[in-house]
Amino acid sequence: MRVFLAVHLPKLPLEVFRPRWLPEPVHGCAVLEKDKVAIADGAARAAGVRLGMKRGGVLTLSPETAMYERDIARENATQREVGIALMKFSPDVALHDEATVLVEVGGSVRLFGGLLSLCRQAKAILDALGLTARISAAPTGQGAWLLAKHGNRRVLQLASLERVLEPLPMLAVPEIRPFVDWFGGLGCESIADVRRLPRAGLQRRCGEHLLDSLDRAFGTAPELFDWLQLPPTFSARLELPDRLEHADGAVFAAHRLIVQLCGWLCAKQLAVTAITLSFEHERGREAIAPTSIDIALGEAAWREDHLLRLVKERLHRLTLDAPAIALRLDASKVDTAEPATDQLFPQPGGSPADHARLIELLIARNGEENVLRPAPTADYRPEIANRWVPMNHAEKKMHLPKGLPRPTWMLATPVRLLMREHRPFYGSPLKIASPGERIEAGWFDGVLVTRDYFVMQGEDRSCYWVYRERVSSRDAEEEPRWFLHGLFG
Repeated sequence: MRVFLAVHLPKLPLEVFRPRWLPEPVHGCAVLEKDKVAIADGAARAAGVRLGMKRGGVLTLSPETAMYERDIARENATQREVGIALMKFSPDVALHDEATVLVEVGGSVRLFGGLLSLCRQAKAILDALGLTARISAAPTGQGAWLLAKHGNRRVLQLASLERVLEPLPMLAVPEIRPFVDWFGGLGCESIADVRRLPRAGLQRRCGEHLLDSLDRAFGTAPELFDWLQLPPTFSARLELPDRLEHADGAVFAAHRLIVQLCGWLCAKQLAVTAITLSFEHERGREAIAPTSIDIALGEAAWREDHLLRLVKERLHRLTLDAPAIALRLDASKVDTAEPATDQLFPQPGGSPADHARLIELLIARNGEENVLRPAPTADYRPEIANRWVPMNHAEKKMHLPKGLPRPTWMLATPVRLLMREHRPFYGSPLKIASPGERIEAGWFDGVLVTRDYFVMQGEDRSCYWVYRERVSSRDAEEEPRWFLHGLFG
């Protein structure tokens, strides 16, 4: 069964210049087309601005109302951005007339929890983009488009679609508008009135396009769509409505770009392993290069919430050197998306993907240089073998031989222990709890160490890694020196 989702953007000309996630200006906004008001927001209408009013009239009634010239190219670009974002639900997306996007979701309804849940998720995507939308669903694309222009109606059967389409005003069909006077003279007001007229007479007077449009809407004629084609690589740019001086203020704009990225990834069946977020600064004689944030992921990801969380953490730590005027998001590295797990029971402690997401969040929050992993060097001396590198450091990992006790925390400088009654003392007398491990190395680089290591235990059952300096036969009469080198968890 085919199901089409129609997303109509009634306020697109206005929201192209002022997305809905920005606060509404006090004196309102109006978009002009051929020097006449084409659309106005609530504040402008409250000030007396009306559709069709000329620029001079707006300046007389409300001189502080912001006015913009309609930009069809920007509207088309925004409609395309919406189409890419909605590819999260299906790769079959078409850009329709009158600021509407059609998505064929027949194979995705059950995957997203039903039609109502799918519409809610689509509404959340439009909210993230800062746009107002009417969302309808129908078994035909033309029918869903007609319903979306007059409200949020969702039908799944052709019989139900016919019932809800026929009462719509006849002007909803674009092919009827050139003949509106003739139809008005016949007493027609709704689509049902037009359909009751003889088909042969309609075809002679109005041409075959009108009947074809109605037949496609009611499911009696096949529909052909020009599906949206995606570029092989993802790069999206968003001009900011005002100068941005603090990186934290770019969270909503970055979210808008991430929503598009996730739609592109779903349509391509890819996952991203590295992204680059760039702030473009003001141009001029002393223009500076864009400020870029490179975010590397430990594991390929495509989920919107995960990517947004990483970007938020990085933005909170970023200081802009100059005000930003635009934001760009590039998918630096992509990989094939892995299929969902086929295991019946979840892994205890979380899956490897959960662990990778945690590591990525820690890196984004604390910086790459503060999230480290052990990378021991091939040396017997613990202070040299104990080495830590960033989690994303590309280096072959080494594993210590099994059976050798090694502490969780190594001290940068060993601490010499006090001796009481010929026993090392650290808060309490220590007793040996393991066989000794002799380390004698460093003769090849002039830093010779000769030590006997033991795991020692205090009265509170805490365990310590302690070594005793080996002494020569000439110094045998001296009491041996003990040093604390590490602590066990």
